[in-house]
Amino acid sequence: MDYQDVYCENALINYARPDHRQQRDREEVRDLADNNLSLSVIKEMEMIVDYRKKRTEHAPILIDGAAVEQVESFKFLGVHITNKLTWSVVYTMTVVRLPVSEPACLPAGALCYAELGTMITKSGGEYVYLMEAYGSVMAYLYSWSTIMVLKPSSFAIIALSLAEYASTPFYPGCTPPIVVTKCLAAACIFMIVLVNCLSVKLASYVQNFFTAAKLLIILVIIVAGIVLLAQGNTENLSNPFEGASTSFGSIGLAFYNGLWAYDGWNQLNFITEELENPYRNLPLAIIIGIPLVSVCYVLVNIAYFSAMTATELLQSPAVAVTFGDRVLYPLSWVVPVFVVFSTFGAANGSCFTAGRLTYVAGREGHMVKILSYISLKRYTPSPALIFNGILAVFYIIPADINTLINYFSFAQWAFYGLTALALIVMRFTRKELKRPVKCPIPIAVLVVIVSCYLVLAPIIDKPELEYLYCTIFILSGLLLYFPFVHRRFSWTRRVMRPITMHLQLLMEVVPPEKNE
Repeated sequence: MDYQDVYCENALINYARPDHRQQRDREEVRDLADNNLSLSVIKEMEMIVDYRKKRTEHAPILIDGAAVEQVESFKFLGVHITNKLTWSVVYTMTVVRLPVSEPACLPAGALCYAELGTMITKSGGEYVYLMEAYGSVMAYLYSWSTIMVLKPSSFAIIALSLAEYASTPFYPGCTPPIVVTKCLAAACIFMIVLVNCLSVKLASYVQNFFTAAKLLIILVIIVAGIVLLAQGNTENLSNPFEGASTSFGSIGLAFYNGLWAYDGWNQLNFITEELENPYRNLPLAIIIGIPLVSVCYVLVNIAYFSAMTATELLQSPAVAVTFGDRVLYPLSWVVPVFVVFSTFGAANGSCFTAGRLTYVAGREGHMVKILSYISLKRYTPSPALIFNGILAVFYIIPADINTLINYFSFAQWAFYGLTALALIVMRFTRKELKRPVKCPIPIAVLVVIVSCYLVLAPIIDKPELEYLYCTIFILSGLLLYFPFVHRRFSWTRRVMRPITMHLQLLMEVVPPEKNE
C-alpha cells in the first residue's frame, strides 16, 4: 500500500462514525481505499471532517430538524417545547372544509402515541415503533412509502391549499387557472425548503410569526360567527346533514378529509430525541394541542355555517375567502392574506418534521446515507429537505388536492393501525420497557378497528385503481430491500460510495455525530 492509500485509509477511518455500525464502516473504508481516489479529494474530505469536529465541540448542531447540543443526551435547544406545541397545532390547522365530528377520534390515537413516545424515546415516529414490534422489513416498508409518498404528498397538499387561497382573490367569481395554482404551490415549496435549509432559527421565527397570524384570523372568524349566530343566522345549523350520503365508503372518505386536516398529533414523536424530559413534555403537548385544535376547528366550521349553506361551502374553492367577502367587507381582503399566512406556517411545519424520518432511516441503513447528512455551515439537514421538496414539486403536477388526500390517507391510516397494534404487541413482547404513560388496551384496539375501517371501507364501497397502485407501490419496496438493505451486495456499495462522497463535497454536508 503506497502513501496515497495509507492517507486515504487514515482519513476515512476518521470519517467513519464510531457507533454500532463500526464493522460496516471498516468495510466501507477498505472499499474506498480500493477506489484509488485522488489525494486532493481525500485531503479535502479530511479538512471538512476536522472543521466539523472543531465547529461542533461546543456549538449546537442540527440533527434533521432541530438544534441540539452535543452532550451526554440530546437536549432541545433551537425550538422550545412551546414551539413544538405550536407546530403540532400549525400542522393541523389548515383552514379547509371540515366535518365537525372528527375531534372525537383524535384522543384515542394520541394516547397510543403518548405511550409509545415515552416508552421508546427515539426520533422517527412510527418508524422506530414498527421496527421494535415487527422488525426491519415492516419498518423499511413504512420508511419507503412515507419518505417517497406520504410526507412529500402532504407537503404538496398544503402548498396547493396555500396557492388556491392566494390566487382566488385575483379571479373573482371563477376558479383560478390550474397552471397559476400549481406554479404558486411550487414557489411556496421552494421558499420553505430554502428557509429550512438556511437556518433552523429562521425556520423557528417563521413558524412563530405565522402561527400567531393563524390564531389571529381564527379568532376573527370565530368572533364574526358568534355575532352572526347572535343575530339569528342559525338556519344552516338546524339540519346540517340533510342530503348527506351515509354509505359505507362515503363515511370513510369523509373521515379521510377531516382526519387529514386534524392530523398532527403524532408529529412530536418524530423529534423525541431532541425533547427535554419527553416523559413529561410529550404527553403535555398532546393534552394541550388536541383540545386547542379541536375547539378552534369546530368553532370555525360553525362560524362558516352561520354565513353559508352546506352547498355553498362545498362549492367554494376557498371557504374562508367566501366567508370574508360576505361578513367582513370592506376588510374581506384580510382573510385570504391571513389564511395564506396560516397555510404557509403549516407547510413550514410539515417540511420541518419531514426530514426527521429520512434522517433516522438513513442512520439505520434503510435509505441512502447522504439523506442523513447535515450541513457543515448551516447545521440543517439540507439533503433530506431538498429531497423532500423535489418530491413535493412532482406531486403537485399530476393531481388535485382531493386525489392527493385520498391517496395519502389510505396508506397513512394503514400504518396508524399497525402502530396501534404494535403497542398491543409490545405489551406482551417487551414487558421490560418502562411505560410512564400507559394507554388502556381497549383504546388501542379501538384505534386498530377504526384504522381498518378507514382503509377498507372506501375500497369495498367504491374500488378504484389508486388504492391498488398504492398497495403495489408499498410492496415494491421489497424489491429494493433485499439487495440493498438485507444482503448489501458489494457492488451496490461500490456504486453508491463515490456518488455519496461527491455529493457530500458538493453540498458540504457531514454525517451526524453519535447519538447514543
